[in-house]
Order: sequence, then structure tokens, then C-alpha cells
Amino acid sequence: MSKTPSVPLAAEFTQATLLAWEGRLGLLELLDAASALAARGAPALAAVLYRTWLARNRTPHRHLVLFNLGVILFAEGDLAGAREAYAQALHLAPGFLQPRFNLGLTYERLGDSDAATAQWRWIEGRASADDAEQRPLLLLALNNLGRHYEDQGRYADALACLDRSLRIEPNQPDVVHHWVFLRAKQCQWPVYEPLPGLPVEVQRQCTSALAMISQSEDPREQLDAAQRYVAQKVRPDLPRLAPARPYGHRRLRVGYCSSDFCLHPVAMLTVELFELHDRERFEVYGFDWSRDDGSALRRRVAAAFDHFVPIHALDDEQAARLIREHEIDVLVDLQGQTLGARPDMLARRPAPVQVTYLGLPATTGLPFIDHVVADRFLIPEPAQAFYTERPLYLPDVYQVSDRRRASAPAPARAACGLPDDAFVYCCFNNNYKITPSVFAAWMNILRRVPGSVLWLLADNPWARENLRREAIGHGVDERRLVFAGRAAPAEYLARYAVADLFLDTYPFNAGTTANDALWMGLPVLTRAGQTFASRMAGSLLTAAGLPELIADDLAAYEAKAVQLGHAPRRCRELREHLRAVREHGALFDTPRFVRHFERALESLVPTHDGSPDRASCTEFSAAIETAALT
Repeated sequence: MSKTPSVPLAAEFTQATLLAWEGRLGLLELLDAASALAARGAPALAAVLYRTWLARNRTPHRHLVLFNLGVILFAEGDLAGAREAYAQALHLAPGFLQPRFNLGLTYERLGDSDAATAQWRWIEGRASADDAEQRPLLLLALNNLGRHYEDQGRYADALACLDRSLRIEPNQPDVVHHWVFLRAKQCQWPVYEPLPGLPVEVQRQCTSALAMISQSEDPREQLDAAQRYVAQKVRPDLPRLAPARPYGHRRLRVGYCSSDFCLHPVAMLTVELFELHDRERFEVYGFDWSRDDGSALRRRVAAAFDHFVPIHALDDEQAARLIREHEIDVLVDLQGQTLGARPDMLARRPAPVQVTYLGLPATTGLPFIDHVVADRFLIPEPAQAFYTERPLYLPDVYQVSDRRRASAPAPARAACGLPDDAFVYCCFNNNYKITPSVFAAWMNILRRVPGSVLWLLADNPWARENLRREAIGHGVDERRLVFAGRAAPAEYLARYAVADLFLDTYPFNAGTTANDALWMGLPVLTRAGQTFASRMAGSLLTAAGLPELIADDLAAYEAKAVQLGHAPRRCRELREHLRAVREHGALFDTPRFVRHFERALESLVPTHDGSPDRASCTEFSAAIETAALT
């Protein structure tokens, strides 16, 4: 926002404006005067100066002044004014790339995606990579097109833009990690493919923490990816806001923060946790910057909190200070390093204790996150070395469940494009979780179980076609792959009643999808590795009393899938077992989970009367486990 000018500043502005009015202010003097005004906190005066000059001067350089005016107006939030200024500049100089690129940004901010991409496509088609002045604008246009196309689900177009950008300039780490993830989303294998000046080793070093989860089974590599992000993107020098000692509230104040309080897997899992918190002992806050999708789930989430606090309009510092003002005892981050994360908010330590849960199935690498919610299968004690957070162990299972989720009636197999008499394997995980080695095992399974089919999520058309081509390459009829489009939650859940066995992915297991499958009584076969993401389904199966469905390697995984494919009766017995688990087991006993979770949170905060801290998380969790077994 513009500040009230000081007297000397006002005098400078008055003198410059008078000269502009009289036509006696040259272009360079104008630019210097306007820059000085903006630098001294008076961009509005700089805009007035530019407009005065434009009204009283007619020179061949008007397009430059209009561009600068547009920059100031855009920064001040006057998007309509910026759009007009940029459009006038382009009317005078159609080949002027800078206002054209910025006009695209302005249209994007105004919500007109088509108009934004039209400006960037103009640059893409006309700017030269060999021209030193045009090259940076060409790269920006290509990268913004890639980002927009990815947001619109146009993955092939996005990848083509980023591919061209990297061939022009390989040294773009942020572009590389999007390029890698786009290849994974389309099952374009190998995901890492050498480009000129961009060897595979460099691509791996640029891979984001989220993308690395599906590309590596090495916990050290996942930790390195998380810590690279922190080193490159997170400010290390932000002042701490929360006091070191507890606030001493009668009720523990727990805050959950997320951009996923909408129709999203995180909200689907956690909503009943928010509802069941003991209000005699806890006061529950939700700090929200999610999109308002109008869903019943979002309304339910909002109603579950004692205080639902929107922070969309606040920057990271303002949001952190607001959280601090509420004196939150334990802040639970549901984001990690995923889309929408606000690490610089958390870096200010708005709460004395900060915990990460569910958002990123890996270490966050964030030094200001104290604990990660886990169970002892999910993060065995020897694996703690690969986490910057200390595990907060729960006794049964780390993952909470919602018992109120509703499913539609099971569809007929024919309505799903499935044969009535076939053994149906399914996997409704996101396509980027599928790796060549897992897919090869799936094809071996189909060959060894005649007539069986594999039912997959049709995440995008490029992945579907690539998977069909891969099936043919493995000697499997592509028609044995059946693809299902995305569906509303109730219809999606109903599909699990139709399949015979869920085949999990590796090294990025099913999380919410495994929970949904087990809730619907569908057995899940998984492979467990050394990382958080590769042990999620195994954690759920352990809590469900089905350790025999956890394989230690792909050979065992394949053998078990084939065995069950020839034993439909055993699959029906597993369904019966899961029905009993749903009614009486620990896996879906959400009140029991909430009690354990609350006691774990209380263990992190010293007692209100100033006595020493409660037991450490490891000791406390062991005590819970003993109590649960007796």
C-alpha cells in the first residue's frame, strides 16, 4: 500500500509532475523520478506522474511509459488499470514482449485463463531463443504455459512446453521437478530421460519431495530431497513468535492448518477426528486457506471446529501472527511439502509445539516441525535417522478414519466394463504412483491368472494410452486393462464391492485408497519397503490383523497375488474378516484413535501447573501400547 509522502517527497513529486505537465520532463528523467517515488514507498504518486506525462507528451516512447505504469498498477492491485496500460503499450508496439507477458499475468489474476495463455502463446510462437533479450521472456512464457496446462489437466501440452524450455536452458531446477512429475503422471517411462545438458543425476537432484516418493525407495534420497527444498525455498532467519514455555490454558488449544479442507483425501480422513475431540479437554481451531468447493465435506469440516479461521487473504507473516494471537499450544500441519504449503508461516514458530500429519507421507525436512504422527510399523525405530521430525507413536495405527462416509449401491460388473466371470484385480491409486517394476509384476500376474483383468483409474488419457502400450510390450492383451473414470465419493466407494483384490503400488503405497478399500471389505495386497510411503498400506493391514497381505519384495507380492487369483474363496473369507474389523477392530475405531491421539498431544505439552514435562513421546506411546494389550 502507498504511504503518505513526507514533505520532501511531496516537493519532489510536485516538481516532477509540474515539469511533466509542461512537457519539460525527458523520458530518462521521468523514469528516474518515478523509480525514486516508488522506492520511497509512494507508488501511487509514481502512477500519477506517469499518467500526467502520458497526458501531456507525445513521443515515440509512450509504450515504455505505459509498460512501467502497468507494472506499478499491477503491484498495487489495480488489475483493470494494469490491463489497460499493457494493452495500450501493445497497441503502440505489438512486438514489445514484456507488456505482453505481464498482460498474461494480469489476465491470470483476473481469472481469464484463456486470455492469459493467448498472450504467452504469442510469445512462444514469435520470440527467438537465439536473441539474448527475447530468450528470458520466451522461457517465462513456456514455463507459465506449462504451469497453466498442468493446472488444467493438459499434461501432454504442459510437458511439451517444459521440454522445450529445458532444451533451451537446462539449468532450471523448478522447471525440472515439474517436468519429472509430469512424466510420472503420464506413466511416460523411464521418468528420468536424459536431455541435452541435463543428465539423469541432475534430474534426480531437482526432483521435489513429493515426486521423489514415487521414484525412490531409498529413505536417504527422500530425506535429501526434502532438505534441498528447505535449503532453497525456506527462510532460515525468521523470528520465533511463540514462547518457549506453555500458555497454561485449562483446555489444550490444538490448531490444524491446511489448504485441503475441501473434497480432498486429507479432509476425508480427518473430519471425524475434528468432530470427536473432547471439548472438555481441547479447544480446536482450523486455520484454513482451502478453496471453497461448496462440498458437503467442506461444510462438515468447518462445522467440526470450535473456531474455523480463514487465512486466505493473509501473507505468511500475518497468518503466523494471527495463530500466535490465538495462543495455540500444538499446531498440526496437514500439508508438508505438498501443493499449497506455507512453510514460511510455520517457520515463524507460531506455536510452541508443531506437528506434521498426513499431508506428506515422508519427512518434511522442515527444522521447525517437531514431530510426525506415526505408528511403529510405519516408522520403525531404526528408520528414525531418516526423519528430521521425532515420531509421535500411536499404539494401533497412524491413520484416522471417517466412519460416516457413505457408499452407493454396488454397480453391476457389466456397467463398469468388467467381465462377470473374471477375477478382478484393481488399483485406484493415482497413475504417477505406478512404476515400471510394479507394472511388470502386474502383467506377470495377469499372465499367470488366465482370464483375469486389472481395473485401473483413468487419471488422464496419456497415462491410459501409455499403460496400454506397455501391456502390449509385456505380451498382455490391452483389453485386460479396464479403466474407470473419476467419480463422486459414494460411487467411487461402491466400486470396491465389485473387485476381488486390490493390488497396491510401490514405493508409494495407497493411503486413503487403501483405507477406503479395507473399509469396503476389499483385501489389499501391498509391498512394504523402508520409507513412510512404502509402509502406509502395511500399517493399515497390521491394524486389521492381516499381516499375510504384506509382502517384503515383488516376487512374494506377485506370488501372493497369483495364489489369491486362483483362490476366490479365500478372497471371500478375507472380506468376511474385514467386515468384522469394520465393526469391532481397532483400524476403524475412530473414538479409540481420537483418545490415543489426544493423549499423545497432551504428552507434548508440559503440565499447566509448571511441573516437569510429561513423558516423552516414545515412552508415552509404549505406555499406551501396554495398556491396549492388557
